Amino acid sequence: MIKTAVIGYGLSARTFHLPFIQNQTELQLVAISSSQEQLRQDHPQLQHYLNGSELIANSDADLVVITSPNHSHFSLARQALLAGKDVLVEKPFVVTSQEGEELIALAARRQRVLAVYHNRRFDGDFLTLQHLLRTGQLGGIRYFESHFDRFRPTPRARWREQAGPGGGILYDLGPHLIDQALVLFGLPEAISARCRELRSGAEATDYFHLQLHYPDKEVVLHSSPFCAAPTLRFVLQGTLGSYHKSGLDPQEDALRAGELPGGPDWGLEPASHYGTVHSEQETRTLTTLAGNYQLFYQQLVQALQRRLPPPVSPADALQGIRLIELACRSHQKGRTLEVTR
Repeated sequence: MIKTAVIGYGLSARTFHLPFIQNQTELQLVAISSSQEQLRQDHPQLQHYLNGSELIANSDADLVVITSPNHSHFSLARQALLAGKDVLVEKPFVVTSQEGEELIALAARRQRVLAVYHNRRFDGDFLTLQHLLRTGQLGGIRYFESHFDRFRPTPRARWREQAGPGGGILYDLGPHLIDQALVLFGLPEAISARCRELRSGAEATDYFHLQLHYPDKEVVLHSSPFCAAPTLRFVLQGTLGSYHKSGLDPQEDALRAGELPGGPDWGLEPASHYGTVHSEQETRTLTTLAGNYQLFYQQLVQALQRRLPPPVSPADALQGIRLIELACRSHQKGRTLEVTR
């Protein structure tokens, strides 16, 4: 049994981690850190700590899951690795590439597993995209467009939207879109970016439009807070046809509604949300594969038990952070920048 502790008790912990930790028989949840009184009412049987540093210093957990605000990821992960614990960090991995490099080196020296929670590799629509690429149904891919738009025209008073390191939508939703693009196509040759504050009173980036340049294709990653229409998610265009998909994977809404993972219909989209494949000969609906965030934790357990690479390596996550940094510089300079390897 792997004793597991969670730092933080916000949306990320309650929605994207605790249900899967408690559903994974090899993991034993032993401790949580938070100043919220609600924590003691919800989990009276656990060890409770006021902050992450206190948990790391005093808990007997083998695995520490970090869901605290972005700017604290590096410090807490470093403390946990130095304490001899394995670490899972919620995205974004860190705020700067230098922090990521230091953590990767430290984990190697301490021989600890360091993983990053990119759960949207296990979205049903993303798994469907990978299936389309593997089977070659669309031919050679020449254009890919990925959206994570919302209708939130008024800024909210929360740390994700505040100025400072790790704040703003580029560090919130950007890691999802960038990680998926890198999984599909690898590193681009160059990047062009616009990263702006479009809402009145916005303190941090709330809009981004990134264009990744490859030798044989173009990739667009986009997020806007002013999308009141049905959400476009993916456009995939190839030499034999194209695929259009709207809507988001249903797992987040199910988790927010209090549903627990593992049921027979978990991760299944309604048919009305399926994407469409278009070619010269036909237009057809393509059933979306079932999404399953539990797979991340299943693979993480195998990595911990066998001391194998985790489902999302910190090296992969570091590439995403480097692209975020490069996107910011591209916006500031107003020009396309080369991606170094």
